Amino acid sequence: MSSIRERNKELILRAASEEFADKGFAASKTSDIAAKAGVPKPNVYYYFKSKDNLYREVLESIIEPIMQASTPFNREGVPADVLTRYIRSKIRISRDLPFASKVFASEIMHGAPHLTPEQVEQLNGQARHNIECIQGWIDDGLIAPIDPHHLMFSIWAATQTYADFDWQISTVTGKASLDDADYEAAAQTIIRLVLKGCEPDR
Repeated sequence: MSSIRERNKELILRAASEEFADKGFAASKTSDIAAKAGVPKPNVYYYFKSKDNLYREVLESIIEPIMQASTPFNREGVPADVLTRYIRSKIRISRDLPFASKVFASEIMHGAPHLTPEQVEQLNGQARHNIECIQGWIDDGLIAPIDPHHLMFSIWAATQTYADFDWQISTVTGKASLDDADYEAAAQTIIRLVLKGCEPDR
């Protein structure tokens, strides 16, 4: 029974991610989410109680991997290794969770109205930790004296674009959808740009 429950919840969560990403929270209907998930509409309420709760579950599903992506950041870490692993994790999120990524981006652009204060502090605390690590590497002369905040913002923008603007990227590249080779090329390109830009001044 538990496996059926988990399977249904996963189907609903995936369908909700697509609907919220495509239409936004207000315009999305639980009936459309249920139809896309292939389950009766009452199941949505049985598992998630309300559309608000379902939306928050979608946000939670992307916050966890975002937090995990920062695991490599530590003061004693080798900057090139840490930044490489971080960028690859962020690209992987855009590849594997594109709809939830779009929902998260939209939530942030609208001032995070559905995030709890604890989630906001969790995300901001993670960002502060990463920025402090980068500043420490700068102070030690391990990377160039660039603004650590804007380095993080640039990495976020470069990696998030593969979720938010996948249609445009596919159109420009002439592909119906991006494949693993495209995401690998994206990761390698961003890594090269970031690491070259972070090389200490000689």
